[in-house]
Amino acid sequence: MLPREFYARPSVEVARDLLGKVIVHGSTAGRIVEVEAYLGLKDAAAHASRGVTARTKVIFGPPGHAYVYFIYGMYECLNLVAEPEGTPGCVLIRALEPVAGVQLMMRRRGVSRMEEIASGPGKLTVAMGITRKQNGADVTIAGMPFTVRRMHEDQPLQVVTGPRVGIRKAVDWPLRFYLAGNPHVSRPR
Repeated sequence: MLPREFYARPSVEVARDLLGKVIVHGSTAGRIVEVEAYLGLKDAAAHASRGVTARTKVIFGPPGHAYVYFIYGMYECLNLVAEPEGTPGCVLIRALEPVAGVQLMMRRRGVSRMEEIASGPGKLTVAMGITRKQNGADVTIAGMPFTVRRMHEDQPLQVVTGPRVGIRKAVDWPLRFYLAGNPHVSRPR
């Protein structure tokens, strides 16, 4: 399990360090291969940039919690809250490499190719059965059905940095991080 202290750091550090970690939800699990950092009040693309609202209050709370929201009237997206409590920041999980419950994930997504299962933020929540019901869930508690863990063996990672995708503000900020050459990374148009 990643401890709360892991998340109580700047969003950019947490984002980079989440690469290679594993999200577990029920009987499914996926290795994080792509993320984006959102910097709170000073980041016009961040939901928290307008302050505390009913939707964003979890981002201002303790680190190590899930922030799950509905977007475009059809997708739910998973973020992990970073920064010390009271300072908003989070990391959008953009893509996963499935490692457990692969057949279930394929059925949920209606796909047959591994690379299509969780290669985008909306795809991965469908594949893993993550919904807004998990909004606010504490991912640092051992034994819970929704956690983030280290791989059994940490491997050296080659990380690529680039601009975030799918946003209209602060689009050129280099806050998207992904594993070089990984076939599960999203392919934004």
